[in-house]
Amino acid sequence: MTASDTIFALSSGAVPAGVAVIRLSGAMVPTIVKDLTGSLPSPRRASLRTIHDRNGVVLDEALVIFFPAPNSFTGEDFAELQVHGSRAVLAALYNCLQSFQGTRLADAGEFSRRAFDYGKLDLVEVEGLADLIAAETEMQRRLAQEHSFGRLSKLYDSWTERLTRGRALIEAELDFPDEEDVPGSVSSSVWDDISHLAREIGDHCAGSQTGEIIRDGFKVVIAGRPNAGKSSLLNAIAKRDVAIVTDIAGTTRDVIHIDLDMEGYLVKLFDTAGLRETEDIVEREGIRRAQIELETADLVLYLEDMSAPSKEPVDRFVSDTIRIGTKRDRASDNNHNYDLAISTSDVQDLDKVCDAIVSRLRKKLDVGTFLLPVRARQRQWLQACAEQINFALDAKDDPLDIRAEYLRRAGDMLGRITGRKDADDLLDIVFSQFCIGK
Repeated sequence: MTASDTIFALSSGAVPAGVAVIRLSGAMVPTIVKDLTGSLPSPRRASLRTIHDRNGVVLDEALVIFFPAPNSFTGEDFAELQVHGSRAVLAALYNCLQSFQGTRLADAGEFSRRAFDYGKLDLVEVEGLADLIAAETEMQRRLAQEHSFGRLSKLYDSWTERLTRGRALIEAELDFPDEEDVPGSVSSSVWDDISHLAREIGDHCAGSQTGEIIRDGFKVVIAGRPNAGKSSLLNAIAKRDVAIVTDIAGTTRDVIHIDLDMEGYLVKLFDTAGLRETEDIVEREGIRRAQIELETADLVLYLEDMSAPSKEPVDRFVSDTIRIGTKRDRASDNNHNYDLAISTSDVQDLDKVCDAIVSRLRKKLDVGTFLLPVRARQRQWLQACAEQINFALDAKDDPLDIRAEYLRRAGDMLGRITGRKDADDLLDIVFSQFCIGK
């Protein structure tokens, strides 16, 4: 198995299906397509062809598209076979393709890896493509699109160019101090722009939390004493029986969660065990797990039973909290100090809870742009870049060549984000997240 092999894989959904799309990439693609269809179609034009195996047996009729190198997704000779999506057709075609020497089934993410190796995609675009494939909400789609279409990479490239220009002017002054076309004052022509750049990168890093919440979801944890109505609220919002509901205190022993699409945002709603002192070993473990979830929550919905108010002090949480009085329909006194008073059987009350969640989510996010870092890897190198720039700005008493070295390192950090300077083991991790046909 080598990188020079011609690879193939199913790139559409699982069969059976109306259509199955088989991708091929590599030097053998023209030969394979000729053998299967009788001739090579015109580049980038869909052609209806009869596909035969190497013994002349008809396998299927298909739309065939050929993309000659380097104008293809991977940069290699590339083809797509759009066949009928039956398991039998796919199995017969796979057997035929594997009969060609140097041809094999693709590894996970190998098409995208080859596109990266041939300079068709950088690492940010590859990660954006993976996020676009996995996107489930409108905001996830819009965020991933900015990355996969290369707009975030262009921002980082523009920053790299500014760092390179700054270094060039510094080195020009060092090498040719008496030349008229070399600026006489590096501080006036370089350091003002580098200072602006440091602020831009700082503002960009500040948006990482927004990007991560859009991509990974807004974590909302339902908490409260036993029998406060936590599971009932989860089931009512989910509109199905996700959690077991009984009148017995301590029914919920584990963490249960559902994913919701709320106005284009991914919201992860967690139901947890009731918070109380108990000798029950299993329940205590559930409470321990609940406390772990509460520590990492973006928002806590703290529920209290209005029909049987507790005399114990209200629990306090680090996370943003909405106090909700439940079982409003059973309460004798509607005077309360809750943010919301609800009955899980009232649709309008449930709408109020959902509106409150979305309102808190929007307050937490500043979605002025979708050019945001979304991965810990990106944030790590941005922070390292900003650190090197600040070293250069603070080292006013150091020689110019030392300050230029800090700028060179900063540029290297940006290069690691796009993958222009990176290690093979990191690339293996990134591309292994893809499905086989991508």
